Amino acid sequence: MEPTGCLVSGRPAALPTDDAALVVQALRGDRGAFETLVRRHRRPLVNHLYRQIGQREAALDLAQEVFLKVYQSLGSYDPRYRFTTWLYRIASNAAIDQFRRRHVPTCGLGADGGDSNEDRVLAIAGSDPSPDQILRARELASRIDRAVQRLPAEFRQLILLRHRQHCRYDEIARITDLPLGTVKNRIFRAREILRGELADLLEP
Repeated sequence: MEPTGCLVSGRPAALPTDDAALVVQALRGDRGAFETLVRRHRRPLVNHLYRQIGQREAALDLAQEVFLKVYQSLGSYDPRYRFTTWLYRIASNAAIDQFRRRHVPTCGLGADGGDSNEDRVLAIAGSDPSPDQILRARELASRIDRAVQRLPAEFRQLILLRHRQHCRYDEIARITDLPLGTVKNRIFRAREILRGELADLLEP
């Protein structure tokens, strides 16, 4: 194992900012590189898992399990793909295992209390929304959340990956181990379901 952090002029060399480069450093024994990966991706991963399984503490515990699996499997990471694609594939498998162990309620898009649908609606409405706009934004966010909760689990997961994690279709296919055509078809069907649920909101 190589020493952690090469010295330049008596100071530790700065860690690379690219995820793939951090993985290389971690494989060389640099603990700080892996810690940087964890700090960078922990919050969005926990939020994603929370929306999948619906319990905050369980999501925190599961995120720790995911990062442990990531650390143990670093050597299998393929740098041709984004690190987050590989990370969320491990996380999705962990969430599926969690569902098999026990069924828990799921949460919608903005249930974690941060970057919610309401936040985005208010940002669109303007920097100084009126009380009526705030109320309407809350109602809209609640409607969207309930509609997402009612989606079948296989549709909900894909919608969250596409519209919350901003994954490309090919990345979602790798994360879920589904054919690309299946991913596109399910996301299309999920959008159709949501469009039907929210038809009154979409009217001019």
